[in-house]
Amino acid sequence: MEHTFIACTSNDSDVEWLQNALASLGQLVKCSDHIDEMTALVDVTEAHVVFIGLDPENIVSRCGLIESLLEVRPMLSIIAVGDGLDNQLVISSMRAGARDFITYGLRSSEVLALVRRLISKLPAISLHKRELGSVYTLYGSDASADSSLLATHLAVYLCQNPGDALLLDLALPMGCAYDYLGLQPTFNFEDALRNLRRMDISLIQSAVSQHKEKLYVLGLMHDSQALQRCSSAEVYLLLGVLRQHFKHIVINVCGQPDSEALMAMIARSDQLLWYADQSVSTCRRNLAQLEIWRERSLVPEKTGLVIDRYISSVAPDKKTLAESFGLPLAAVIPDQSVSRLRCKNAGQSMFDLMRGDSLSRSVIKLAHILTNQKGITQSSSTLIGKLKEWIG
Repeated sequence: MEHTFIACTSNDSDVEWLQNALASLGQLVKCSDHIDEMTALVDVTEAHVVFIGLDPENIVSRCGLIESLLEVRPMLSIIAVGDGLDNQLVISSMRAGARDFITYGLRSSEVLALVRRLISKLPAISLHKRELGSVYTLYGSDASADSSLLATHLAVYLCQNPGDALLLDLALPMGCAYDYLGLQPTFNFEDALRNLRRMDISLIQSAVSQHKEKLYVLGLMHDSQALQRCSSAEVYLLLGVLRQHFKHIVINVCGQPDSEALMAMIARSDQLLWYADQSVSTCRRNLAQLEIWRERSLVPEKTGLVIDRYISSVAPDKKTLAESFGLPLAAVIPDQSVSRLRCKNAGQSMFDLMRGDSLSRSVIKLAHILTNQKGITQSSSTLIGKLKEWIG
């Protein structure tokens, strides 16, 4: 089981140190010292362990934070982090209720052993639990309007009933999903971040754009760097709220540069679709990015390759690409330039315009793979053959 840990510290190097130490156990989320945000994060992530950094300048406020957090979530295990040679920090944090105190730069093995011991002894936090929706994220290193076409129609197909699915279109270029579905939004991703503490089903239903009163669409509109400025805590809180209300969430972040928020979205994804095409330059950039993420252990177990605008007569072929990326082949989306252009310009779903087209059939196959009980696996390519019997 993968755990989520929360860290409240003003030093980024401490966050990196803790992330590296706890990588084998789960994800670390950096948080501000606002009690409301920390409490919400604990509830959303079901975190059991919280790290709080202390120094002589903030000792009073941080000890007060420890006391306040334990007052509202008494089953939490709080670990204070600071200079172990400062006895005042150690004594004050323990009096406030911290379970333990660790010194900055402590060996990773010792941090890991401490956290494992606390987790094994700590009972689960009693929360009001409910089934949460699945998150499917489409990522590629290059900006691509065609990635939005794929993500949009994947979400449309997954939304079999009103309110089943939400599309979070954060890809570059901005706003493509709105255009493809003929929507004119008045509430976008930036607005959602500003109203994070008010996000509930009433606000979603009244403000977020809908396609045919079924699929909800939330995207970037005016600020292409909104995601880069977003904190990981904000991402966790937003996805935590959305997963409570939607069965499926499709996120498109193609073209987005590395950022704290992007990493948080990848970490919270149930399945990751790595988006590429057959061009050598695109593959080089994607392979370089994939290698960086692999070195940092950021690639989810359920990650599959999606090859868009595929032309079977042009090299490299799909098998070669899958082997080069070292990923199972999740989907091959045919080029079909005429069908794509019709769909982009009509402001309608491809399932309304050309349901039997090979382009729409490939999207349906991908949707079935994602929602299959096993999801993306090394044998996903064989599952595609079986799906032909289901959808014709």
